[in-house]
Amino acid sequence: MKTEKIITVFGSSRPQEDDADYADARSLGAELARAGFAVCSGGYGGVMEAVSRGAKDAGGKTYGVTAEFFKPKANVWIDVEVRMKSWQERLFELIRLADGFVACKGGTGTLVELAVVWEMLNKSVISTKPVAVMGEFWSPVLERVREVELGHAGPWGEANGRLVHVARSHEDAVSHLVSKLGK
Repeated sequence: MKTEKIITVFGSSRPQEDDADYADARSLGAELARAGFAVCSGGYGGVMEAVSRGAKDAGGKTYGVTAEFFKPKANVWIDVEVRMKSWQERLFELIRLADGFVACKGGTGTLVELAVVWEMLNKSVISTKPVAVMGEFWSPVLERVREVELGHAGPWGEANGRLVHVARSHEDAVSHLVSKLGK
């Protein structure tokens, strides 16, 4: 039985060590580890490397879910590499391992990851798991989807709250996860 709480972080593979997005993700990883969470990511570079590095710097445990499809091995800050065959298997393993999620700024891959998690929660394919998105980057996407969803039955009404929390800071994201997961 799993005793640790794992947070999967999604984000772009593009940020380099001297980029603000890398620094933000590294701070997020450290904040998650200090709160007692293990950090899971796609295991490669950019945001994935940064959150893993931040978590390791703070004494946390890291997981990287990689795929043969992408060829490279996991970054050096990964404690446990989970190697999957395909991109699709990798995505669903990132979701399966997680107790909660954070989406950082990213491109189409991050959008797919967030959308799949959101839809799986919306349709109760997976049990309720908290989701936070960092900053205002995702707000336009979330609001467009919510405009459509609010017109339908489901978890979108005021009484049920929203499935995705827009975090204003790393502390806000971690606080949201802690409040939902009871850390």
